[in-house]
Amino acid sequence: MTPLTRLATALAFALTLAGCAPLVTQSPGKGLSPVNAVADGDDRHLILSGHDVVSYFTEGRHRLGSPAHKSVYEGVTFRFATAEHKARFDAAPGQYIPQYGGYCANGIVYGIPWGGDADAWRIIDGKLYIFGGAGSREAFLLDVPGNVALADRYWREEVRGANAFVQRVKRLALRVPHYRSGEELARAVAAAKQ
Repeated sequence: MTPLTRLATALAFALTLAGCAPLVTQSPGKGLSPVNAVADGDDRHLILSGHDVVSYFTEGRHRLGSPAHKSVYEGVTFRFATAEHKARFDAAPGQYIPQYGGYCANGIVYGIPWGGDADAWRIIDGKLYIFGGAGSREAFLLDVPGNVALADRYWREEVRGANAFVQRVKRLALRVPHYRSGEELARAVAAAKQ
């Protein structure tokens, strides 16, 4: 199947699923769109399944937030473990918001907004990066400056403001020139450890 045929098929499939809840949940339509979000009760755009973004900075760990301590910023709900964390976030939200909407930073290197586990993270130059797992984090860390530059570029030029599902389908069908499969990245990580 040619890349153009794959893209047409993928886009047709994406349009068929356009009414699906994740399409709406991950695209609140404001400045933080798209985001790695779920719907939970009244919280339609709950980032990182409710994990407290402040705890990464203050406690050096991921921690689940509480519905009793939450803030809505640019249409996205953030939950916090404590009232103090909520107050810190409310005073300076930009300091705590994860890069690339909380999606796997290594995926954004390839223009693919996908995944992002609250327990796979790293603070780099004062910014929170979330990853799809330990392997994705290790692959990203092989070339932090290069990967940050690529992810920033794809976020700015393609992903920010787009529908996450449609962008994901597009970049899975039409891969970036520097695309490397999960197996290739795992081999590169293993080689770097030797």
